[in-house]
Amino acid sequence: MQRTGAYLAGALLAQRGNLFHWVPVCLGIGIGLFFALRAEPGLGWLAGCFLFGLVAALASWRAGPVVQPLLLGLALICGGLVLAGWRAQSVAAPVLGWRYYGPVEGRIVGIDRSASDAVRLTLDRVRLDRVPPDRVPERVRISLHGPEGTEPRPGARVMTTAHLSPPGGPVEPGGFDFQRHSWFLRLGAVGYTRVPLMLLEPPNPREGVIFRWRMALSRAFQQGLPGETGAFAAAVTAGDRSGMGQETLATLRVSNLAHLLAISGLHMGLLAGFVFVAVRKGLALSQRATLYWPIKPMAAGAALVVATGYLLMAGGSIATERAYVMAAVALIAVMVLRKAISLRAVALAALIVLILRPEALLSPGFQMSFAATLALVAVFAGMRERDWRVAGWKGKVLTLVLSSAVAGAATAPVAAAHFNQIAHYGLLANLLSVPVMGTLVIPAALVAVIAMPFGLQALPLWVMGLGLDWILWVAARVSALEGARGTVRAPAPEVLPMLALGALVIVLWVGRWRWLGVLPILAAFWLWSQTTRPGVLIAESGGLVGVMTPDGRALSRERAQGFVATVWLENDGDRASQEVAAGRWPDGPVRHVTGKRAAAAAGPCPAGGVLVLNTAAELAPGTTGCRIYDLDSLRQSGAVALYATAEGWWEVTARQVTGRRYWSAPGQIPALQDQLREILPKTKAIPLAALQ
Repeated sequence: MQRTGAYLAGALLAQRGNLFHWVPVCLGIGIGLFFALRAEPGLGWLAGCFLFGLVAALASWRAGPVVQPLLLGLALICGGLVLAGWRAQSVAAPVLGWRYYGPVEGRIVGIDRSASDAVRLTLDRVRLDRVPPDRVPERVRISLHGPEGTEPRPGARVMTTAHLSPPGGPVEPGGFDFQRHSWFLRLGAVGYTRVPLMLLEPPNPREGVIFRWRMALSRAFQQGLPGETGAFAAAVTAGDRSGMGQETLATLRVSNLAHLLAISGLHMGLLAGFVFVAVRKGLALSQRATLYWPIKPMAAGAALVVATGYLLMAGGSIATERAYVMAAVALIAVMVLRKAISLRAVALAALIVLILRPEALLSPGFQMSFAATLALVAVFAGMRERDWRVAGWKGKVLTLVLSSAVAGAATAPVAAAHFNQIAHYGLLANLLSVPVMGTLVIPAALVAVIAMPFGLQALPLWVMGLGLDWILWVAARVSALEGARGTVRAPAPEVLPMLALGALVIVLWVGRWRWLGVLPILAAFWLWSQTTRPGVLIAESGGLVGVMTPDGRALSRERAQGFVATVWLENDGDRASQEVAAGRWPDGPVRHVTGKRAAAAAGPCPAGGVLVLNTAAELAPGTTGCRIYDLDSLRQSGAVALYATAEGWWEVTARQVTGRRYWSAPGQIPALQDQLREILPKTKAIPLAALQ
């Protein structure tokens, strides 16, 4: 036992020069624990966690070299939990608690496109008819399904008559939680309108300047390039996807090229790299600059300035902010003559992102971005250590193929877990497209933006269009190949954390023990293969029921609840359409009745059966012999999953999984400030906004 302890101590001491790599990991564990809680931690709970972490951090100063990193790790885990709790409280905003129909006024702060291919507006400074100001959501999102009215203009104050409802919960227990996502966006209501949009006030020239510039840039690219090519150009330059058609988006996803739409690490890296090389080569043309000026740091500074401008013009989304942080860390390292690409730089970037937005940990973009970056840094660092290099054009081709393969392998499990699909020809599509994006599209886009004020953008736009047309052609051809899209079942919630833990041990740990990380990876894939899908799924609205059959999931309706149906089938790994799935509906113990009249005439319900209604239960006599889910009960439970057992149905509800959190029970959990006021009733609480 003593010998084993000494061996463990020696292995831990060997990590002394690499412990910083584990700082964002420990912080992320704390953040993950916060989001895994089933009840919102109160002020006392968070304060206790903070004090425990503080004590652990202070104790580490007097601890030995073996115990010290363990205590610091505990402190960071506590810090991550408290940080996430503070962030969840700091973004608190009213959430609509009922279905609303009536006038909606607000200022346009976002324009995009919904899954139904309708223009969608995000409004702030909202007014709702007969709703007290303190209960009005800070932001609402409305899809425009009506006749054309006023053209949406950034910053304009508009009015329409709309249907609004609170953000919906997961479409099945354990699924993507849109309520949580909306909470951190301060989005308190979503809905649609079928009437024209009316202009109340034009944009204030002193407000929303960057947003208007973004949309103006988007229009310039769409006017200069026709059709989907211009819409693609607007997406990669201004972050505006509102012009992209659903068919084009589908081909990009199936070919694994959808990442080219997001202004993320690839675009930021290509742009910063192009500016860095161009400025450095340009300065090198001067003998005086070469001899007396620090041209490499100067080139990095110029690239940082351009990257900052790109961040502002691209809208500052979470993906763009994350990419900017990673690029900025690398460029600043060059400016201070440090190694730009290293595990330490990646760890620092992850740490900054998690501190600024702890909720980013749960996003597919964060997970895929850092998975790819860590894998690439580790693989190429290993090649440098072993001096595995190939000179000339063969080396460049090998680097391109290897980097695409490594990044694809690292992100494939994350993409499959979140999106339930595998692009079998994704490597081929990326090899044919990414070099074009780097050599033609991004440089031409930068030149076009510089030339626009002088009216000289025609040539760079033409060059950019050639590159984008090639990428769209590749996406169309690759997605049309037989078997291009594979599907997988949604994994259990513990699968991704186990995969991440195993991969982090392999990449970050020093020594032979790193290969123990293979064990949790193998265990995760085994658990994934053993995943059992629910026998019955019931939508939160009661408007759709899905029953698993030998041929796949059968759906109770052909058209209604299309989004819910799509997600259920994708999570099953089923590529069937809703219409095909509806044709599988069996005669059996599960019945779905829609409408009050149909409910009243539902007839007998056998014992052990399931009856689902999309209205409040008003049943005829003799229909209560089975398990009944009506609109009232589903509003309390959220979506329901049923598993068949020998004793009957085992029920899991969305509320049981999400628990009682700020986003799942808005307005019902007292804020930290209110809890403090209850503890210290005579103390005047400081507004949270003043502390940020």
